[in-house]
Amino acid sequence: MFFDLSIPVPTPATQFQPQSSKKNKGKQPVVQSQVAQQNVAFSPVQISKLESRIDLLVRLGYTVIAFNQTIKSKVDSKGHVNVLDPLLKQLKPRPGVIFLKRLTIVLDEDSEKGNGLTASNSSLLALYDLLALHPTNQTALSSACLTHTQPSALTTHIISLPLTAPRLPFRLKHTLIRTAIKNGAVFEINYAGALHGEDERRNWWASARELARVSKGKGLIVSGDAEANTDLRAPRDVGNLLTLLGLAQNLTHDASTVTPKSLVLRAQTRRTYRAILSEPTLIMPAGERSTLASEPIVAVKLGVLASTSDISGSPIPDRPDARVNGSSLQIRPDLETLSPLAHLTSTSAASVHTGTPKSTAGYGAKRLFDSLDGDEATVRMMQTTDTESTIKKKRAKTGQNI
Repeated sequence: MFFDLSIPVPTPATQFQPQSSKKNKGKQPVVQSQVAQQNVAFSPVQISKLESRIDLLVRLGYTVIAFNQTIKSKVDSKGHVNVLDPLLKQLKPRPGVIFLKRLTIVLDEDSEKGNGLTASNSSLLALYDLLALHPTNQTALSSACLTHTQPSALTTHIISLPLTAPRLPFRLKHTLIRTAIKNGAVFEINYAGALHGEDERRNWWASARELARVSKGKGLIVSGDAEANTDLRAPRDVGNLLTLLGLAQNLTHDASTVTPKSLVLRAQTRRTYRAILSEPTLIMPAGERSTLASEPIVAVKLGVLASTSDISGSPIPDRPDARVNGSSLQIRPDLETLSPLAHLTSTSAASVHTGTPKSTAGYGAKRLFDSLDGDEATVRMMQTTDTESTIKKKRAKTGQNI
């Protein structure tokens, strides 16, 4: 599975810009954005170009594609329009190919006053699968690495650097880069900059090598960011290109497979940040109980070993001499919790023996029955003063096996 997380999206042919008025006053940003999306449409020429580019990416081997919408300075709740949702509706679906939505914010001098990554805009940003930052100065880079990579509902997981600039507008410090990687962010390398112009190629090679040196090849992803189909390259070719930056082959392979995959999974945590998760409860249908009855289910009730059903499905009486196929059931004393589905999750939690009935009085533990509802039982083990060595000595004297 190969990833290309940066496919530029052209400006829509028709786009409605919401205007502030008394009628729209008091409306939520999401409502205004949904109204604006209804008036966004891409021309047939734009759609055909994107379709051909997607077909070429799929033919090259990419299965996860992210469409990138870029805005400057900040996210404005009044004027921001999500153009990716209308775009995905106009594209034809492809089996086995995943489309993602990405928003990239260019951080410049105007972003120092505010970039829009606030709680009031969380509903707008929640519509995107990936959030990325493109810093253009030292202050923006420090803010992107230290502040916006912290776990929150507005966490940005991609930091894209201007590798084709005449000179990097900031210094890549080890502390900033490694802190961002430790927080879960990744740095993006767009290989399209190494294909155009003599000056741009020279700048790209110098900046990309510096990034690879500082990061030591960790926390890097590679994307296309290609404007034309002729700039697209296969994943193996891109890996060979990255080896010229001084990266090992396993790191170049991870830059287009393992690292972006973990990034996409980690980005989903924005939607569950500070969410309330309920404890799952297994409710078995009536028809499934007959299936479970074919397996011996062991339960302990007030220190008496019992089973809900034997192999044939007939109930077993709740008394110490209960037998299955003519043999009594025994349970190890180190059992702490046993449920009807314990044999499905852990076969070593309890050991069931068949043979001569043995007394459980010398096991040095007390079983406290909490609840018994149908086929379920909760057993708690309460340790007593008998130590493990004492138990072994007692069993050795009586000739019992552990």
